[in-house]
Amino acid sequence: MLEFLGIGLLGVALLAVLAVVALFVILTYNHLVTLRNRVRNAWAQIDVQLKRRYDLIPNLIETVKGYTKHERETLTDITKYRAQLVTGGVEEKAKANNMLSQALKSLFAVAENYPQLKANENFKMLQEELAGTENKIAYIRTAYNDSVLEINTACDTFPSNVIAGMLGFKHEAYFETAAAEKEPVKVKF
Repeated sequence: MLEFLGIGLLGVALLAVLAVVALFVILTYNHLVTLRNRVRNAWAQIDVQLKRRYDLIPNLIETVKGYTKHERETLTDITKYRAQLVTGGVEEKAKANNMLSQALKSLFAVAENYPQLKANENFKMLQEELAGTENKIAYIRTAYNDSVLEINTACDTFPSNVIAGMLGFKHEAYFETAAAEKEPVKVKF
């Protein structure tokens, strides 16, 4: 019957091999797209929380200003890092996030010296909201880095690395903690 169609046994074997290769390429491509979309989704979740924190900070600064006349440098740093948080890509935002986290830790450490500020309901509420947002950022950051690990591994391991290279898939950047953030907070008086 196959002879009638002009396809010999070798032709059938060749078609079967081509079909398997095509299926493999399609499945690998779809897997890489899924991984890339997970990374993008995880980054979008981080971005949402960074925006939430960005929106909370001006209220915190205004609350603190009335109590801490001597802490202008810390408040200036927070404002500067807040502005950097909305520009750039993953690496720039990660760096700004790390610097902002350090500045906020310093602010909360300084607030310990102002009992009236610590007792202020607005300050307490903002502090709790920021702490909750920081926890969400930490959780989502972990999910983002897990997604980055998956796509980077797929881009590095054979045979999916061949497909990834041919189709333009690249390594994604991790959302890393800065070395300074790993150190204890230093409070200067």
